[in-house]
Amino acid sequence: MVAGEWPGDPTADAQEAPTAQQSSDEDDLQQALLALSRLSTGQRTLEDSLLKVAEFAVRAIPGAEGAGVTLLQEDRADTIVTSTPLVAEVDAVQYAIGQGPCISAARSGETFVAGSLGGDHRWPLFGSKVARLGVHSALSLPLLTPDGVLGAMNIYAKAKYVFDGRAAQVGELFAVPAAIAVQNAKVLDQTKRLAKQLQVALDTRTIIDQAVGILISRNGVSAEEALARLRQLSQNEHQKLQTVAKSVVDEAVRRGRARHAE
Repeated sequence: MVAGEWPGDPTADAQEAPTAQQSSDEDDLQQALLALSRLSTGQRTLEDSLLKVAEFAVRAIPGAEGAGVTLLQEDRADTIVTSTPLVAEVDAVQYAIGQGPCISAARSGETFVAGSLGGDHRWPLFGSKVARLGVHSALSLPLLTPDGVLGAMNIYAKAKYVFDGRAAQVGELFAVPAAIAVQNAKVLDQTKRLAKQLQVALDTRTIIDQAVGILISRNGVSAEEALARLRQLSQNEHQKLQTVAKSVVDEAVRRGRARHAE
């Protein structure tokens, strides 16, 4: 469903015979979809993957001059990437005031088209600010998955009434595989972060176990008593348990090397 404004009949183009421009637009869409299908997120950061999606969107959608992708995240701040500095500036306004087409698209799951942002009653504060930046047209597309709205894409152009019904249709066609690509990038990023957290936890457990072993050997205490001493040192020195354990291990290593050097 599209919520938008543009002059004339948005279905008029579809009723006419295909033009050279329409053929060119179809080629651009196909090339963008092909590039999107080949996007490998395995070797990219989450932000880089989203940036590629934004760049492909500009290539796919007629009249687009810049794009941004917003990924909604529950476990940390939303990830926002933009294809140009101007788009970054526009989106910064949008999220600073909590009002704009991308926010509306993400909240409602609907596509929003604006052809004269400066006079658009739906986002009066946002529209007046970005119009002064020279941006007047916007196309905002929700990234929909079976689990709900994953985020949204913002497509911008400087002139008025750049995006019509056909542009919205092309954008929605592109948004389907784009949502899949963004979801894959998000899952991969979560997997990488979880693996890193598990590795940190494993390293922490290892260094603590080593420190406990050193205290057992040095003082003839039980494992429970050695761990209690480490915790007491952690509290007394206002340091993390891992930091205290590492200092015990490092000191034991220094002593061992010094003995061997004698």
